[in-house]
Amino acid sequence: MGMVIEMGKSNIKVMAKNRRARHDYFIEDSIEAGIVLRGTEVKSIRQGRCNIKDSHALVENGEVFLYNMHISPYEQGNRYNEDPTRKRKLLLNKREINKLIGYTAQKGYTLIPITVYIKNGLVKVELAIAKGKKLYDKRESIAKKEVERKLQREFKERY
Repeated sequence: MGMVIEMGKSNIKVMAKNRRARHDYFIEDSIEAGIVLRGTEVKSIRQGRCNIKDSHALVENGEVFLYNMHISPYEQGNRYNEDPTRKRKLLLNKREINKLIGYTAQKGYTLIPITVYIKNGLVKVELAIAKGKKLYDKRESIAKKEVERKLQREFKERY
């Protein structure tokens, strides 16, 4: 599971992606955050056993928490396993948190995790500042993709 991307001196291994995020939201900006995890959760993520499909983040009392990130219980974890969907604290500095507060105070902005990856041995999450798409925006996106596919097909047939 997961692909390894070499970026400068740090190598990144993607463990989970939220594929629906770009379909359901307009991504305005993104920010990297660490996640406060327990030992067995890290082991499960290393096995690629996490899901961020239905998760979101909220700012509460100057801290950012990730909700509904599902980390499957680690097989050898027995009694040390945590609740798979418990809320988890995200590690950001004050300036980044204030930026997120600024965005979420505006109507319609929400915090969505796009990717969970391991960077230099640490589990990180890419958090997107996103605005929900309306049904007609989604239809527009689908129509654009279909036009692009049609052009690609015609180009292949010609050459």
